[in-house]
Amino acid sequence: MDDKIEARLATLGIVLPEAASPVANYVPTLLSGNLLYVSGQVSKAADGSIIRGCLGNNMAVAQGQEAARHCALNILAQARAALGRLDRIQQIVRLTGFVNSAPDFTDHPQVINGASDVMVEILGDAGRHTRAAVGVSSLPLGCAVEIDAIIQFAP
Repeated sequence: MDDKIEARLATLGIVLPEAASPVANYVPTLLSGNLLYVSGQVSKAADGSIIRGCLGNNMAVAQGQEAARHCALNILAQARAALGRLDRIQQIVRLTGFVNSAPDFTDHPQVINGASDVMVEILGDAGRHTRAAVGVSSLPLGCAVEIDAIIQFAP
């Protein structure tokens, strides 16, 4: 069966990374009914390097958006691993974005747009979602952004 989302990725020149293994005592994904819960994916580039930084301190919004984009691609990699193929995705229901940020930084939504924009770019209307974008004082491995997801899928 053709996978339209994989074809869209190829057209966009996007290669998803391999789904990362957990670094602690949790599972990367959990299927419940027709929902897939994806554990927080950190800003890890395709080469495995962690995108580290603190928004409003040593990192600009554009750099944070790129970090968030990598989180979204890692979410899709986890979804492909859990569902077998990306065409089973019916809707990205929710993204929750955590931004490693200085106390006076307030552009969290603009940073998480890096993830939201790529979801819509790849999935079209199925990529539109509800969302939260919050600032935190630190994140695992010193990463700049971490995002988790809830995805509705077809059987």
